[in-house]
Amino acid sequence: MKKILIINGHPDKESLCFALAESYKKGADSNGAQCQLVHLVDLNFNPILNYGYRVVSELEPDLLKIQQDILQADHLVFVYPNWWATFPALLKGFFDRVFLPNFAFKYHEKGPFWDKLLKGKTARLIVTMDTPKWYYWLVNRNAGHNAIKIGILEFSGIKPVKITAFATVKSSDNAKRKDWLDEVETLGRNQK
Repeated sequence: MKKILIINGHPDKESLCFALAESYKKGADSNGAQCQLVHLVDLNFNPILNYGYRVVSELEPDLLKIQQDILQADHLVFVYPNWWATFPALLKGFFDRVFLPNFAFKYHEKGPFWDKLLKGKTARLIVTMDTPKWYYWLVNRNAGHNAIKIGILEFSGIKPVKITAFATVKSSDNAKRKDWLDEVETLGRNQK
């Protein structure tokens, strides 16, 4: 049985991202996956890495638990909106505080290389955007997608990382949103 951890990085409980995260879980549950959904807004943690890596900040209980959840998961799903060509501060703070040295990666004492400590896991990004996809690719060079996919997840050994982006949300109608919810439920059912 595949273990799936869904992390919703949108702070608004009435957002499309909340509905998309629930749809993915519904699909995964219907196909027998062991699936857990976490809304970051419900966790109690300081999203600021106050001292960088110079001083180790003690992790709050919610962050210690989610680190264990990540270690146990086979597949990670991140659902979030694209804001200012990247992602919300809440999700950035989560990555800063959770994907730490000796958890997600470990630098070698000598040289520029590192060990990828989260190998063997896969991931999917489900992203809502008001920016048209072509514009985001051409002008923004997929900045937020690349930051999470390459700069965080693949850096930590998680591969492959697939991306599903929905745009443009601001001009979408209820029929389009239902199509998106159905598409995400199918992704969950297929555990991708």
